Amino acid sequence: MSQSTSGSGEFKPYIPAEQNVPEFTVKALVMGAFFGVLFGAATVYLALKAGLTVSASIPIAVIAISLGRKVLRTSILENNIIQTAGSAGESIAAGVVFTLPGFLFLSAGPGGQSVGAPYFNYLTLFLLSLVGGILGVLMMIPLRRSLIVKEHGQLQYPEGAACASVLIAGDKGGDFARTAFQGVGLALAYAILQKVFHVIAETPAWVTRQANKWLPSATVNGEITPEYLGVGYIIGPRIGGVLVAGGVLAWLGLIPLLAVLVPPDTIAEQLVKLGMMKSLATAGGPGGWDPATHTFANVPNAVYRAYVRQIGAGAVAAGGFITLLKTLPTLYTSLRDSIRSLRAGAGTGAVKRTERDLSFMTVIVGSLALVVVLALLPIVPGRTILNKVFVALLVIVFGFVFVTVSSRIVGLIGSSSNPISGMTIATLMATAMVFVGLGWTGSAFEPMALVVGGMVCIAAANAGATSQDLKTGYLVGATPRAQQIALFVGAIFSSLVIGLTVQLLDKPTVEQAAQGVVHAIGSEKFPAPQATLMATLIKGLLSLNLDWAFVLVGVFLSVTMELCGVKSLSFAVGAYLPLSTTLPIFAGGVVKGLVDASARKRHQKVEESELGGGSLMATGLVAGGALMGVIVALLQVNEGVERFFVTRLDLGPALVRALGPTGYELLGVAFFAALAVILYRAGRKSHVNLE
Repeated sequence: MSQSTSGSGEFKPYIPAEQNVPEFTVKALVMGAFFGVLFGAATVYLALKAGLTVSASIPIAVIAISLGRKVLRTSILENNIIQTAGSAGESIAAGVVFTLPGFLFLSAGPGGQSVGAPYFNYLTLFLLSLVGGILGVLMMIPLRRSLIVKEHGQLQYPEGAACASVLIAGDKGGDFARTAFQGVGLALAYAILQKVFHVIAETPAWVTRQANKWLPSATVNGEITPEYLGVGYIIGPRIGGVLVAGGVLAWLGLIPLLAVLVPPDTIAEQLVKLGMMKSLATAGGPGGWDPATHTFANVPNAVYRAYVRQIGAGAVAAGGFITLLKTLPTLYTSLRDSIRSLRAGAGTGAVKRTERDLSFMTVIVGSLALVVVLALLPIVPGRTILNKVFVALLVIVFGFVFVTVSSRIVGLIGSSSNPISGMTIATLMATAMVFVGLGWTGSAFEPMALVVGGMVCIAAANAGATSQDLKTGYLVGATPRAQQIALFVGAIFSSLVIGLTVQLLDKPTVEQAAQGVVHAIGSEKFPAPQATLMATLIKGLLSLNLDWAFVLVGVFLSVTMELCGVKSLSFAVGAYLPLSTTLPIFAGGVVKGLVDASARKRHQKVEESELGGGSLMATGLVAGGALMGVIVALLQVNEGVERFFVTRLDLGPALVRALGPTGYELLGVAFFAALAVILYRAGRKSHVNLE
């Protein structure tokens, strides 16, 4: 986006500071809060299933423009407030889902359930997401002048600049929301056929038998949903290829190898050790253990749960740590410059409308209030008030460090590449070292460590999104104070729904409940990979419960990838996730690769912007598919409603009888291929006209 400067070199925003335009209005705040709730719920669903998120700022800006011009009659600054408040939902949800479900996976207590399970309730999830989200905004108030204004030419904040382009184009009369809405409509229609009527198979699979002498217990499957196709298109063929490569190694390499080398009884003993089975004499478990025949009904799933997930966890931990090491120079510069800006009193002296921030006193009072809240409320883990105060102080200290780090990194490379997992791992390691130094070891202190890591993760994620929003406001000429208040509003309303969505998705289905499953999160349906990793690390650091042999295999997998010049974190996530997740994502990446190849063949510019037809369609697919997933989860809460959908609307059994199991799955693949063709055609169209 072009930048306007005066003769003195001073930056001039799109709306001058002297011009008063409607901005901080009730309708803008209400719409922003609504989109924060909507995209926060959708992000919870997508992150629990795939461990991935997609930025909400662009789609919210597109929708705000469309509704603003035709329905709400909002100004460009009101549209900016809408997307500012709305974007908080996605970032807070990502931080929550990547860490707080880890409460379920901590060490088992005397009753057999996780010591963190009592804290996995709505009130605790709401409080921690709210405090973490507010902390991310608070810490960015004194940093705005240093990072957004003074380093305007150095830190580009790509998503923030793209949002500014969207808002300015909409103000000028550009009409490009249609493609995104078409994607939402297509995804909703597809998801209804798949999740309600079951016309489309959810996870077509090809699995070899254990007796196969060439490749026993190998699995190729894919959860063919519109949101995965859209995510794959957005991240592109390179990252999608690295993701699926990890899955190929796990499901076509490691699992067949282990299935040959490890006897079924040994696999079952490992599952008992991990708490996934009660005993060798009890039927069931992840692979369908039969104690009478000493066999598994699903050998690949049993091996995956027993061994490969731990290998993947080690790979993800090492990949996150390596990513953090790579950013150490950036971290040092960020901290040094931020401290200098605070010493110079950068937060004072705002006169123009476009320079009015909330006061630094707001940051001090707000931080102290957060410490008091965490210390006094009984729903926060901690044996004594002193324990809780110490945990709160660690959150504030580490929060400021990684909020600063997160803001600078997203300014350089964008929010999608922000190594939040690496920062969280670093926080957990530092917290564990402090705990060990104080003698706070054992399972009782695991929930406290997770609170520190979780809240810092939420704060850093929201700070990255906040930075992009403040950059957008700087370019369009918004009032920073209005944006900062809008971010608080968005954090509050989205936090109300994020915890509720997590609780709803955690309810097991009728089939899972019959198998003794208490929590859907952690199952194959919602694997929650990052949260499982965080819990595994905490247990290993405080209770020494890690199977280090498997974890270290994963560590050296990541080291090997780095030595080969491959980004190890993406590969590690692929090795950790089921192939059913990464394969359809890779399919979306292939579509993007074909679109780019077609553009090069026709000597046209390759689509790089979020405003391209394919990217907008993909964004719509992600939003629509994830939204339908949340709706279906809500319907499943009531068993009577769920039974109605199964008995009255389920066409799957009739199609299986008519086409056979293989034919039914091929029909689903045909629908998925048709959706990919539609996405390809949208990508091949010329860029949306912004004039």
